[in-house]
Amino acid sequence: MRKQKGFSLIELLIVVAIILIIAAIAIPNLLRARIAANEASSVSSIRTINTAEITYSTSYPTVGYSVTMAALGPGGAACAAPVQANACLLDNVLASAITAGTAKSGYYYGVGGVVAGALVLTYTVGSSAAVFIHPFQLYRAVFCLHRAVCERCSRPS
Repeated sequence: MRKQKGFSLIELLIVVAIILIIAAIAIPNLLRARIAANEASSVSSIRTINTAEITYSTSYPTVGYSVTMAALGPGGAACAAPVQANACLLDNVLASAITAGTAKSGYYYGVGGVVAGALVLTYTVGSSAAVFIHPFQLYRAVFCLHRAVCERCSRPS
């Protein structure tokens, strides 16, 4: 009887099949975890913007709240000194995440306010997913903050 050296084709195919089954189970769970992490990051960023807006209105009471993300950020890579146009309350990554191309953790942000004369009375912060991918949507919710309550505003179907 001859001694066998190596594995047969059937044994190798069984091993490959088992690996594919494990991958089919693990990959969707990994994508769901990534979705949850990106959503949590978006909510956290909205709360950070909320804190920056309150600090901005306290620091510049003659202006009120900021109506742009740029006014809350450093205005560049580093902040020399806080001024009304660049209050240095947000980091540059978050302050520049205003389009899908500059998104932070898959979401981009916007700030709007109600202006009365030269004073901004209220503000609303929102975030939207930079990319919607079907059927595995990596970014699936839109969040907004109005009157210090962060909520899920909508979810694409």
